[in-house]
Amino acid sequence: MTAQRLFEAVDATWPAAAFKQLGPFVLRDGQGGGKRVSAATATGPVQSGDVALAEGAMLDAGRTPLFMIRPEDQELDAMLQDSGYNLVDPVNVFQSRLNRLTDIPLPRVTAFCIWEPLAIMEEIWVKGGIGPARLAVMARAKTKTGILARWNEKPAGAAFAAVHDNICMVHAVEILPEQRRQGVAQWVMRAAAFWGQQQGAVEMAVLCTKSNTAANQLYSSLGFEVVSDYHYRQKDAQGA
Repeated sequence: MTAQRLFEAVDATWPAAAFKQLGPFVLRDGQGGGKRVSAATATGPVQSGDVALAEGAMLDAGRTPLFMIRPEDQELDAMLQDSGYNLVDPVNVFQSRLNRLTDIPLPRVTAFCIWEPLAIMEEIWVKGGIGPARLAVMARAKTKTGILARWNEKPAGAAFAAVHDNICMVHAVEILPEQRRQGVAQWVMRAAAFWGQQQGAVEMAVLCTKSNTAANQLYSSLGFEVVSDYHYRQKDAQGA
C-alpha cells in the first residue's frame, strides 16, 4: 500500500468539513475537530509566497496557521522552521493486512459495532477529550461504525472505524482508565477488523502519536508496521 493511499484514506475516514485548493496547498476547515482536519497539506512544490498566501487564508478564517508535514515535504518543513513554525505532534502511520486481526474469534459480549453512537460511547469519548466537534467529524464519514467495548461486565471503551478504498482505518480509540492493561484495546481493534472485512476491506490502518508508547507497542504487537509518519508545523497564537 502506498503512503498516498493511506493519506487519502485519512481524509476520507476522518473528513474535514470542507477542502479548498489554494495554490499548491489543500486547506481544510476542521470546525474545531482537531489538527488532522484543520491542517494545510502541499500537493506540489512550494515557494515562500505560497506559504504566505496559505497562512493569510487561515488567519482570515480565524484559524491559527497549521501545516501537516509528510515525508515528501522536507523542503516545506525547513521553510516553515526557518519562518518560526514549531514542530508539533509527530505521528506514526501503522498498517497491517486485515486478516492478521481476524484469526481469533471475538469473545461474546466483548465488542459491538454500533452506529449511531450510544450515549455511553459519547461519554467515554468525552472523558478522553473527544467532544462534539470530533463526533461531527465521524458523522461526515461515509462507511463507518462506532465500537463499544465491554469488560468485567461494564463499559470499557469506544472507538470509531471507517472504510475507504479497501482500507479500514481506526480512529478515536479510548479505553477507560480503570479498564486499561487488560487487553481491551486489542479486542476493539479485532472488532474493527471483522467489521471492516464485512465492508470489503483488506487492509487496516491506525494513526498514533509517537509519544504514546503504550499504544505504539499495542499496534506493533498486533502485527501493524509503521509505513509512514507525519508531524505538524504551527506558530503559537501570538506568533501567528
